[in-house]
Amino acid sequence: MSTLEAIPVPATREVLGACPHDCPDTCALVTTVQDGVARRIQGNPDHPSTAGVLCNKVSHYLERTYHPERLLQPLRRVGPKGSGRFEPVSWEAALDDIAARLGAIAARDPQAILPYSYCGTMGLVQGEAMAGRFFHRLGASLLDRTICASAGAEALNQTLGGKVGMKVEFFAESQLILVWGGNAIASSLHFWRLAQEAKRRGAKLVCIDPRRTETAEKCHEHLQLLPGTDAALALALMHELVVHDWLDHDYIARHTLGWEALRERALRWTPERAAAVCGIPERQIRDLARDWGTTKPAAIRLNYGMQRVHGGGNAVRAVACLPALTGAWRHRAGGLLLSSSGFFPADRAGLQRPDLLGDRRPRTINMVTIGDDLLRPASPAFGPAIEAVVVYNSNPLAVAPESGKVARGFAREELFTVVLEQFRTDTADYADYLLPATTQLEHWDIHGTYGHTDVVLNQPAIPPVGQARPNTQVFRELAARLGFTDPCFAESDESLCRRAFAGHVDFDRLLQQGFASLQVPDAPFAEGRFPTPSGRCEFFSERLARQGLDGLPDHVPNYEAAGSSDRYPLAMISPPARNFLNSSFVNVKSLRDIEGEPLLEIHADDAAARGIADRQVVRVFNDRGEYRCRARISPRARPGVVNGLGIWWRKLGLDGTNVNQLTSQRLTDMGRAPVFCDCLVEVRPA
Repeated sequence: MSTLEAIPVPATREVLGACPHDCPDTCALVTTVQDGVARRIQGNPDHPSTAGVLCNKVSHYLERTYHPERLLQPLRRVGPKGSGRFEPVSWEAALDDIAARLGAIAARDPQAILPYSYCGTMGLVQGEAMAGRFFHRLGASLLDRTICASAGAEALNQTLGGKVGMKVEFFAESQLILVWGGNAIASSLHFWRLAQEAKRRGAKLVCIDPRRTETAEKCHEHLQLLPGTDAALALALMHELVVHDWLDHDYIARHTLGWEALRERALRWTPERAAAVCGIPERQIRDLARDWGTTKPAAIRLNYGMQRVHGGGNAVRAVACLPALTGAWRHRAGGLLLSSSGFFPADRAGLQRPDLLGDRRPRTINMVTIGDDLLRPASPAFGPAIEAVVVYNSNPLAVAPESGKVARGFAREELFTVVLEQFRTDTADYADYLLPATTQLEHWDIHGTYGHTDVVLNQPAIPPVGQARPNTQVFRELAARLGFTDPCFAESDESLCRRAFAGHVDFDRLLQQGFASLQVPDAPFAEGRFPTPSGRCEFFSERLARQGLDGLPDHVPNYEAAGSSDRYPLAMISPPARNFLNSSFVNVKSLRDIEGEPLLEIHADDAAARGIADRQVVRVFNDRGEYRCRARISPRARPGVVNGLGIWWRKLGLDGTNVNQLTSQRLTDMGRAPVFCDCLVEVRPA
């Protein structure tokens, strides 16, 4: 029992918390509790970034916590894998059997056990703290958690030295903002508020995205380029900066590395060449280059959609070079932001304890290739076949690529599967044991962020609903049953929260106001001092060159480039539906009612060529599979590109599949990340 839980509380109170979802805004929350029941959830008005405002998704969080389909007791499978047929079982019986079966597998080879998790919660405690300790002590296979952002993360590391950038609040002072590869209105609401403030002050907003998103509609200019061509655009912008001498020669000389080589490459990328590759007018490239080269301060809000292609890492590298060329980093309202998470000094090793592995070096399995890996037999190269999977904070049946293979892998009768969940997701239907997990209102956690520079604490507002238990408690109890007596397994959740940023933020302040700001300079790279080996923005990366890769950023064409196949002439991207977050919130009825049903946006020209009418059911297919949904003839799609909105649960689709039936398990040029937006299809009436 935590110290706060031991103190009597009034009948009505307000509890400070944090939004747990995979979003750069990481909002601070205030939950009003009356007689032990959460009655209201709102943004914390005292937190500058949140400013009392929540997105539509999290505004419905109470509907999630008290959902009639919430899992409230442990369940054991009684039907075939995937049937979703279960019977109630006690926690004691479930944990006894799970521990016994995991122990028997570990006695043969613990690498046959695989944890599978990602950002169902972004919390450092309910995410990988006690879970990491358990699986490290067990010696299970390691999971390469790459499904979202690792291509861009590696690109930033190679160019800027880490996941660092400008402070988000200063976008409000920018005179030019490029919103590159993201739909800020849907996925970064609080940044969008700052962009609108800048717009009212006279700033120009430019959106760069293959889809005409809600954000693109609100910007002054939209460059609707083909998927996977962002690096070509960035190099053409560099070409124009050189030709017109829109360069900060002093900043380049003092704070960058590899300029002459990058200059030579950029001069090969004329606007004419890039326009042909990107599928946009040459004029747009020239105008954007002039704006970037002559407007101060200018800033780029880069997002993750553009990195989910073969050349995603190179694309992020190319864009990340642009601010140094013009000296944009000199201004606090200039530069670039993709992720600020590198500023956070979280003690991940202290939380997750990789030292518990000792001398063991388990294999690492990439979460993107889970479909192939679950079906892979034992071999000297691969190691043992996967015999058990423990899934928490993720829904791989819905979110992993080439999901037909993922479903076949989880359907293996001999695969022992444990799922910690709040609802009966697609993955939950394949569990042997389904264990009810707490929501954010019911447990301790602490959060860094990748969109601002505040640590946010989450305190439990209500007791766990039903028999739900925090992830940390489940892994503690499994550790005890397996005889793991290491003192670290007795550490409380509150203690873990205190450990996460010990020595860097005042925990008492977190308890009192819910958040605490890191000490980050307003213009962190005004005088260079990048966290690279050279201390400079590295246009040329010697580290990449030593790996046998190109040390300079370049345009790397898609595996499945638009127009490269007669059989599958349409490029498909799969941006998130506005009211879902990955596969979270799909089962919240009020939000699902807004979305309606799974949709494929298609341009009128492409629809007419195929005899497709608006709202007609269509087959979307390629060599990896087939997916049926309803077509929406929409100006949001450009000719030659269709937008498969995700990520719907498979079981809610017309034929028990979703858009990931069609995506591939190939990986990006760096960072071992997925290529969700590098996908060719054909579409026909169903």
